[in-house]
Amino acid sequence: MLYLFKNPFRILFLPFLRLPYFKFLREASHLTFAVWFKQKILNIGGNREAYWPVASTSRVYNPKNILVGVETSPGIMGGCYIQGVGKIYIGDYTQIAPNVSIISGNHDLHDLRIHIPSEVKIGNYCWLGAGCIVLPGVKLGDFTIVGAGAVVTKSFEEGYCVLAGNPARKIKELVKEDCKTYKSDAEYIGYIKASRFEEFRRSKLNI
Repeated sequence: MLYLFKNPFRILFLPFLRLPYFKFLREASHLTFAVWFKQKILNIGGNREAYWPVASTSRVYNPKNILVGVETSPGIMGGCYIQGVGKIYIGDYTQIAPNVSIISGNHDLHDLRIHIPSEVKIGNYCWLGAGCIVLPGVKLGDFTIVGAGAVVTKSFEEGYCVLAGNPARKIKELVKEDCKTYKSDAEYIGYIKASRFEEFRRSKLNI
């Protein structure tokens, strides 16, 4: 929380951060008061309904159709477009760079007012590089690395690979035994403690 002291005005918020409600900010190192305040209180960028941190320059459409994993925050980096026309599933500890688009529905070719929903599934410990696009129907397995600017048009469900190009193709296979998994001491799914997330999911989400 040292960032609070860079601006003397922010010191005023310190007493509030000690309240039980803000326990998530004290426990989870990837969550910050600044992002939470802009998103949830000021609604800058219009992403208040997303249950995970989203930058004010990113846009999340229909977050009730989006299921994210532990410490996975699509749109936390600026310029992202996350479109939940259909269902989107993203696993634990997946990192998403700036200007990434994840799209789960297309326009009907004969009536552009109609969206055709699909599903996108992205595994655990994936990394989507800057400016890449994941199109409807795509499924990516664990430890899939998508290179910057790639356009993923088909599935790579086996995971453990590096993709690049337009359309994206596999340019490298990863040795599964060399890929390291890890867990944080305090696991949060967005702003919600992982141990309480299933209750939130049943009551608030469509997925």
